Amino acid sequence: MFLASDAMRGREAGSAEYDIAAQYVASQFFAAGLKPGGDAAAGAQGYLQQVPLVAYKPAGKGTVSITRAGGATQSLMYGVDYVPSADPRAKETAVTAPVVFVGYGIVAPAYGRDDYRGVDVRGKIVAFVSGSPAKMTGEERAWLGSATTKARFAAERGAIGTITLQTPRAEKQRAFARLVEASTHTRMTWANPDGTGNVEAGSIPALATLSVAGATKLFAGARTPWAKVARAADKPDAVFVAEQLPATLAAATQTSFAPARSSNVVGVLPGSDPVLSKEVVVLSAHLDHVGVSGEGPDTIHNGALDNAIGIASLIEEAKRFQKEGAPKRTIVFLAVTAEEKGLIGSDYFANHPTVPLQSIVADVNLDMPILTYRFEDMVAFGGDRSTLGPIIRRAVEGAGLALSPDPMPDEGIFVRSDHFRFVQKGVPSVFLWPGQKGPGKAAVEQFMSTNYHKPGDDLSQPIEWEQGVRFVDVNYRIAREIADSATRPVWNKGDYFGTLFKGPIAE
Repeated sequence: MFLASDAMRGREAGSAEYDIAAQYVASQFFAAGLKPGGDAAAGAQGYLQQVPLVAYKPAGKGTVSITRAGGATQSLMYGVDYVPSADPRAKETAVTAPVVFVGYGIVAPAYGRDDYRGVDVRGKIVAFVSGSPAKMTGEERAWLGSATTKARFAAERGAIGTITLQTPRAEKQRAFARLVEASTHTRMTWANPDGTGNVEAGSIPALATLSVAGATKLFAGARTPWAKVARAADKPDAVFVAEQLPATLAAATQTSFAPARSSNVVGVLPGSDPVLSKEVVVLSAHLDHVGVSGEGPDTIHNGALDNAIGIASLIEEAKRFQKEGAPKRTIVFLAVTAEEKGLIGSDYFANHPTVPLQSIVADVNLDMPILTYRFEDMVAFGGDRSTLGPIIRRAVEGAGLALSPDPMPDEGIFVRSDHFRFVQKGVPSVFLWPGQKGPGKAAVEQFMSTNYHKPGDDLSQPIEWEQGVRFVDVNYRIAREIADSATRPVWNKGDYFGTLFKGPIAE
């Protein structure tokens, strides 16, 4: 109730109200008997981990031009043909190179797909269409379809920049004019010591997005006309032919930076076993929400279910562990900042852990449980990917509930919350939601359509507090068994993410 009050003004990362919320959580961790696990110099008696942030956005319109094989140069028009991308690592970015079209820009051997087959992109700019093939599983599709993942594939093959192409299908889903408007919005990441923004190691700059009109100009004279590419992109499982285009593209962009600061909150319950206590189970939840915006009588996005109730659940778990005795492994209770900015606080912790990274054996994440109905089942996103699966099933069924499959596989929820930053470090991870059996489907649809990231996610919702007790109970059972088990969790043999990020794999 405190965290979702109007006084907290939506707990936006970098705001004074978020700082107050972090102090509150630190005091609750102290009251629950947890030991401080943050930075000694970050305040709140050592429970805070300072997270340096930097806000960035395009500074101006930039320039994009195309030079044909014969030497003629054509300047593209801002807002009509292209919209520039901000580069978190530099105030000025300029790249001039030949362009290679690589379809979706995806490499997925498990699906028999290599969009770079037959082309050499070393020292070149790659151009790809947005999205990913529909036949892939939702979680893997979401990961492979992200621009960050595609930039990683391009960088690994020697490319020096990326361009995203807007297809007619993408235009129907989100008009290019909206992309132009959104490009002026501020983004955020954690800051390097020199004040620039962190990017994935070895990544290359995203230069711009070209509209359908801009893509048509880029493909002028190409072996495969843009009209044919656009028609293919209308199919959910499009197959493209990679080719070098008869054009050199020059892109110059400017980025403005503004430093900010925030903090994660870290409490530690030391394990009781002389050996296993050196291993750590992380229980995580994000403390931030989206702040104040919009017009009308209510502009405060309180974030009651997203994610004040997740933080409250984290605190309740800490109290229960303290009451029922320390487990064999150490537990880290982690409230992270800037989840709404792109999983930034959890990414910072995963890259600057306050415990040895190799000691972390699992993460159980609490994010936006919708508790406006009596739930009859639960969903464990990512639970079937590791040996956490049987533990989760025992906990859920032990509480008299059914364990259901992901009801929204196309949403790729497994890659969209803080636990995924631990997955990227090879750590088996999961997060649970109340399921959609019985009244669940209607309740979830109501929340997502009416209250999600809106001022209506406040304490006026019909929150059923006793369902919070049940939710905490199941999560506690999972965390307790992980922490007391004789063996650490491992990824299932051959699991896509376990293999990709080189985590411990079952034999």
